[in-house]
Amino acid sequence: MRIQGHGAAYAEPPWSEIVPGLFMGGHLCRLRSGECVPVVVGAEFDMVISLSRRDGHGPDSGVMHYCLEIPDGPLTAEQLAGVCDLAGFAEKAVRDGQSVLVRCHYGDNRSGLVVAQTLLNLGHSVEHAIALIRRRRSPWTLRNRLFVDYLTTGLSVAELLAGLDG
Repeated sequence: MRIQGHGAAYAEPPWSEIVPGLFMGGHLCRLRSGECVPVVVGAEFDMVISLSRRDGHGPDSGVMHYCLEIPDGPLTAEQLAGVCDLAGFAEKAVRDGQSVLVRCHYGDNRSGLVVAQTLLNLGHSVEHAIALIRRRRSPWTLRNRLFVDYLTTGLSVAELLAGLDG
């Protein structure tokens, strides 16, 4: 499920640096000409975290790559736990001076959730993390209100609540 109809466009740059070493992007980007082009990652980053899969988009072999396909909608307890794990991997890599790209299809909601949680792990407040991502990536980033609610509630609490449904 994908949140639609909000008038957002693909972010123009293939990826954006949110804080030193932490980048956010998508598998597609739109050029100023309006042309939509694929974004292929090679060895530009030490680690790539993908929240959607697209064949032929990298990264190169030898680059640490985590993939957790999640919807741009309600997440299960298991998916929320996976997001927390990925944010922990990204946090450790950034603290160790490595470069990390977190990406999804468009580079705004799913990747925004993991990047925001990484920023929280790095000591930022929820409000500052979201504002920083929107300033550095796109004002359309994290327009999925459910993901903002997950961050505001706390992913571990959201995970416990989602587990009650199962």
